[in-house]
Amino acid sequence: MRIVVLFNLKPGVDPEAYEAWARGTDIPGVNALSSVSGYTVHKATGLFGSDAASPYQYIEVIDITAMEPFVVDVTNPEFQKVAAAFGEFADAPQFILTEDL
Repeated sequence: MRIVVLFNLKPGVDPEAYEAWARGTDIPGVNALSSVSGYTVHKATGLFGSDAASPYQYIEVIDITAMEPFVVDVTNPEFQKVAAAFGEFADAPQFILTEDL
């Protein structure tokens, strides 16, 4: 199962501060969860075939083994500190659940 997260930064958030936090805390923290088989964060650079800006600044891709173990991992009080910090950066993130065809 894969979760795709689309989001913009909250007004006033410094992109460099978010990206430093993502590299140093978020990416290693999420990848350390036993229910996660892979986690990447991507900065959107535009729309293919257009000069238009992407409607989202960042995209996360979280590959999980199963939903129940993932919920257990992310509700752990220690991980909730990471989640709370993410909430300080991200403005209304959209968590899209997917499955392979």
